[in-house]
Amino acid sequence: MTSARLIAAGLGTGFAPIAPGTVASLAALLTGVALFALSPWLLLVAAVAATVGGYAAIVRLNPDGDHGWIVIDEVAGQWLTLLGLARLSWTGCILAFVLFRLLDVTKLGPIGWADRRHNPFGIMADDVIAGIIAGLLLFALGFLRPYWMF
Repeated sequence: MTSARLIAAGLGTGFAPIAPGTVASLAALLTGVALFALSPWLLLVAAVAATVGGYAAIVRLNPDGDHGWIVIDEVAGQWLTLLGLARLSWTGCILAFVLFRLLDVTKLGPIGWADRRHNPFGIMADDVIAGIIAGLLLFALGFLRPYWMF
């Protein structure tokens, strides 16, 4: 297996037999929480690295579409979502996972626009956009209703 394929497959989570995107998002949630606990800045660096490195890996592979095993975009999107939390909490982490997956699956607005680009940019962009939107929603919710994020 090439390094580009390993990166694109989210270090193997993309080869899960059922729901590889959800498996990758869950793995990203767990690792993202650990990174956030160390430093939110470390999580930001990891999210940017996953986005740039994932895009480069997908460009190198030059796939003929968004194959189910390509899940580095879910990793980047989930990590970006977690950045919307002011602090770690069970409620916030569960909400981050659910919001990101909901936006990733429904492909509303600009997420759908990016998803319709059947190229490496579109493969990465739909989940990055979903992660940014989900993170902004978490941030706004935490700002408006901080007691909900216990």
